[in-house]
Amino acid sequence: MASALFMLTLAIAVFAASYEMFGPLAALAALAFLVFDPTFLANGALVTTDVGITCLIFLTIYLAYRFTKQPTLVRLILVGLVAGLTLAAKFTGLLIFPMLLLLAVTELVTVRNWRLFANRIAALLLVAFLSYGVLWAFYGFRYRARPAGLKLNPPLADYLKRVPSPKDAQHLALLARTHLLPEAYIYGLANTKITEFADTSYFFGHIYRHGHWFYFPVAFLIKSTIPFLLLVAAAIVLILTGRLKRHRELFFLVIPCIVYLAVAMHSDLNIGIRHLLPVYAFLYVLLGGAAATLVHLNRRSSYALALLFLWQTVSSLQVAPAWMAYGNEAWGGPASVHKYLGDANDDWGQQLKSAKQYLDRRGVKDCWIAYFLDGVVDPAYYGIPCKRLPTVVNSDWLDLPMDVPAEIDGPVLISDGILSGIDYGDGSLNPYEQFRSLQPTAMIQYGLFVYDGHFKIPLAAALVKARKAQELLSQNRLNEARREAEGAAALAPQSVAVQIALGDVLAKMGRATEAQTHYQQALYLAQTVEPELQERSLPMLQAKLAALIATEHKQDRFSAP
Repeated sequence: MASALFMLTLAIAVFAASYEMFGPLAALAALAFLVFDPTFLANGALVTTDVGITCLIFLTIYLAYRFTKQPTLVRLILVGLVAGLTLAAKFTGLLIFPMLLLLAVTELVTVRNWRLFANRIAALLLVAFLSYGVLWAFYGFRYRARPAGLKLNPPLADYLKRVPSPKDAQHLALLARTHLLPEAYIYGLANTKITEFADTSYFFGHIYRHGHWFYFPVAFLIKSTIPFLLLVAAAIVLILTGRLKRHRELFFLVIPCIVYLAVAMHSDLNIGIRHLLPVYAFLYVLLGGAAATLVHLNRRSSYALALLFLWQTVSSLQVAPAWMAYGNEAWGGPASVHKYLGDANDDWGQQLKSAKQYLDRRGVKDCWIAYFLDGVVDPAYYGIPCKRLPTVVNSDWLDLPMDVPAEIDGPVLISDGILSGIDYGDGSLNPYEQFRSLQPTAMIQYGLFVYDGHFKIPLAAALVKARKAQELLSQNRLNEARREAEGAAALAPQSVAVQIALGDVLAKMGRATEAQTHYQQALYLAQTVEPELQERSLPMLQAKLAALIATEHKQDRFSAP
């Protein structure tokens, strides 16, 4: 409920901005279409930063707009305080400064008043000063991330070494040396860079190591309602034809969209339309202005507007409560979104209540589940009786207990986030690849698929065994670890993870030559089977091989007569 306050505040702010910029009809249209937007309904009550940062970026720019209309100290202080909240909400809050600077430059170009421009820059500096103070207040005006002499693990200096770009790492190190930002904030900035580089993206049926510049424009066309797209297109036409003439208002709506979209398109973090929500907030105000202008130009336009609103309402109600998976009719609706987009676009772990209802209706008491967020949430807590199948989260991250045979009988429930291969990769890397070509028995909230039948899942079983081998190895139970690793290799000899596990066990047992063979096989597989998706394994494997070779040389030297 605390998170939902940001959604309510955003709705009020959109209404107020539309009213002030374009009048009451625009305000009513903007609010009406906004509250029936499936993406906002999906994210509005979630305990995440997406709607929060959307609300605060929009509110900061709206307050700046009000300041430019009537500059007062109180209005300027409000801009600075809300800008500080924006910085504290999410790292993308930093984008408010290039937005405000570009707005000042645009005003200079249009009115050619250098004195006014100087005043705007002075105001922007005061906003930066106030927001800087608010940000530090959230960290208790303390630089150190941990109090009382406690240390970060790993320390910030070590963590910065993981940042992919040396230039970014240098900039963050400079901030740390000068204590210009709290240590925890710098740590978080580093984490965003590391995560952005590490995360893969699913786009039109394929897994990509990094993002594409056109991901967000295409996602925008798929995940937006058609009435919204038509009204945005109408707004563009009205602007180009000079019928929507309020230049200051248009600048304050369009420039933030351009800045935010440009940064998003440059990002490699292509995992969900939720990252584009700030753009929607500004466009809904623009939509309201377009609607009011159309009605003013021709009263009959109100009928078309009413039909578009009815369309938006029906589209939203039809997909309820599966708003997360919404896709518009031109792309086949929510049932087809998984063909083009993945992750938070259709499956963000929201289906467990519906899954419980589905299993109860069928009377299912024995089943299997590969759930996208298993471990972050526990399906058993929702009364789901299924045995777990391995995922990156429940196996590699959390090492949850499981016992998976090489063949299983359905029902098998698999999240789209797992099926798409976001965690494991395409083709032979994905233990659930075979299910992508099968027709599911049911589709729960368009993101959790049910399959009935008998299935062979050797790679999934092998990954579980390889994980067990590593755990036994850490306990120095070498013979048991070897049996698990050899069993895994018999099931899935083409798996890099399996070959590494067997190599690790043999190396610990002192069988260096055999271990080297398995490391070399793993290295070969990483370089030839979807190499772009397995390149992160290369440095580790090369280090393991180098260590083995060095150990053999040392043993040869000591054993020489």
